Amino acid sequence: MLVTLTGDKTGSLLKYNIESKDVTVVLHNLTFPNGVALSKDGNFLLVAETTNCRILRLWLKTPKAGRLEVFADLPGYPDNIKINEKGEFWVAMYSRKREVLSWIHSNPWIVNILSKFPFDLVRLSSYIVGKLGGEGLAAKLGVDGEILNILEDVNGKVWKHASEVMERDGYLWIGSAENPFAVKMKIQE
Repeated sequence: MLVTLTGDKTGSLLKYNIESKDVTVVLHNLTFPNGVALSKDGNFLLVAETTNCRILRLWLKTPKAGRLEVFADLPGYPDNIKINEKGEFWVAMYSRKREVLSWIHSNPWIVNILSKFPFDLVRLSSYIVGKLGGEGLAAKLGVDGEILNILEDVNGKVWKHASEVMERDGYLWIGSAENPFAVKMKIQE
């Protein structure tokens, strides 16, 4: 949780070569990298940056190969990304953006003070997030990063704190690392 509070930029995306067993750094200076997904045509890779509430696109092929750009700015903190059969992407989000975190990121002295207190920051952060809301949030993104659909359970009565959204056979399966169940929802086109 301190990683989120501090805006830590030590995250990396690594590539493992099965034959040579070499590991190389593909991207560095990421803020809480989380989900990763490959486009249907293999031309680009997406990486969720949880703290910054955005998805980055790394071009792998085409004349843009090697270029990193913002694919989508999101209304919440992204976790995993899954591609559907059409090549669109479902992004699970833990919760909506919290202005208090933006304020903390713009005032690093606050984190410095908090880190010196003798209490468990993970418990404190979980308590704060619980008090601020426990909604379910997910977004479907098009191949160009446009938000095609937002699903939200504002009060978290059916699902909340999504960590995974997968589309299969006309249904969405929504899971959370905090809940002992998955939600199955019929997709409304």
